[in-house]
Amino acid sequence: MDRLKPPPLDANSLADMCLGFLAENPEELGNFMAVTGYVPAALRNAVGSDSLGRGLIDYFASNEPLLLALCANQNLSPDSFMRVWAKLNPAG
Repeated sequence: MDRLKPPPLDANSLADMCLGFLAENPEELGNFMAVTGYVPAALRNAVGSDSLGRGLIDYFASNEPLLLALCANQNLSPDSFMRVWAKLNPAG
């Protein structure tokens, strides 16, 4: 019996995972908002935008403990996460 492979990870689904993780961890959400300058209303308005998605992915990529916690929570390899990040940041 063939096991179905999960769909390839893309930036939108990864950003959604990041936002969901932050929503479940208010302290980390506060840290993200402090670093990025988002206020609650602006964050709500930005949900689904490419700029917020990139910001979320960059934020997690730059914070190894947070990245590892997200990956463990989502049963995702850090390499998979970083491959998506690398596609968004080809110059490194």
